[in-house]
Amino acid sequence: MYNPEAALEQARVRVGLVGTGYAAKFRAKTLLDDQRSHLVAVVGHTPEKTEIFAKEYQIEALSSWQELIEREDIDLVVISTINRDHGAIARAALTNGKHVIVEYPLALDVVEAEELIALAKTQQKLLHVEHLELLGGLHQALKQNLAKVGQVFYVRYSTINPQNPAPRKWTYNHEMFGFPLIGALSRLHRLTDLFGKVLTVNCHQRYWEIEPEYYQTCFCISQLYFKSGLLAQVVYGKGETIWQSERKFEVHGEKGGLIFDGDTGLFIQPGETIPIEVSPRQGLFAKDTSMVLDHLFDGTPLYVTPEESLYTLKVADAAQTAAHTGLTMFMKDTLDKS
Repeated sequence: MYNPEAALEQARVRVGLVGTGYAAKFRAKTLLDDQRSHLVAVVGHTPEKTEIFAKEYQIEALSSWQELIEREDIDLVVISTINRDHGAIARAALTNGKHVIVEYPLALDVVEAEELIALAKTQQKLLHVEHLELLGGLHQALKQNLAKVGQVFYVRYSTINPQNPAPRKWTYNHEMFGFPLIGALSRLHRLTDLFGKVLTVNCHQRYWEIEPEYYQTCFCISQLYFKSGLLAQVVYGKGETIWQSERKFEVHGEKGGLIFDGDTGLFIQPGETIPIEVSPRQGLFAKDTSMVLDHLFDGTPLYVTPEESLYTLKVADAAQTAAHTGLTMFMKDTLDKS
């Protein structure tokens, strides 16, 4: 006799979740709400957090990500944990025949990221690097209004977050978070998505710290020169030695400017200033997750490719080298938008 519940269960993609933090909670809720997915198990940074998370979402708690990726009843692994571990977990999951969703960055090392993309192709499995900034209201408003300003010659993107006292958490840990513009790769990816190939990279960066593993403040400023002639400055700072918060994106073109300050947008041209509506940022993890399920079940193209994320990682890696050496770095790779 036909059993519709059993048929539905067979059609579902079975998911294992690595992580119990902010992103993981949104992923879990979406996966549980979507009939195409079945959230099987979770593993977190500590047994205590894993148990609490598993109870909340009524799923199985596991003791290690190694155990999770070896499970035969898991088809898709979602990696929402510390940046340092992204590459190792993704490699193991792909090697074990799983599809992979990973929050950016794909890896802290460019060579490892290249190897992972090649491995996914060999295994014929999905490797999706999440870039929520491309789905958000700010980015969509930028794309819709960019042509109005004419030839863009200067962009400034600043995200500064004072925190006093600074939290002693992984986002303030050198090894777990990585170089600031690699750990916060979206700051550069927004630019490469909008403006394409980068020719040269400069960067200056500083930490304030009282112990070797954790810092209290970081401040990083990078200058990117694009093939189009655009000059872009990216400013990223967080922690105790930061006194004024800022989340601002400025685009200066020959016919006008776009200024996004927080969630407020303006189009400025001679004689007038026009407000730009910016959609709220809520629901982006759910949107990303649903788009992955659309891709797995219907073949719908995703909004970003691993190769595009890899290109931005190479730009961030060049920024890291520039910060360490004081030299201007020249980019040789081309951005493949196919």
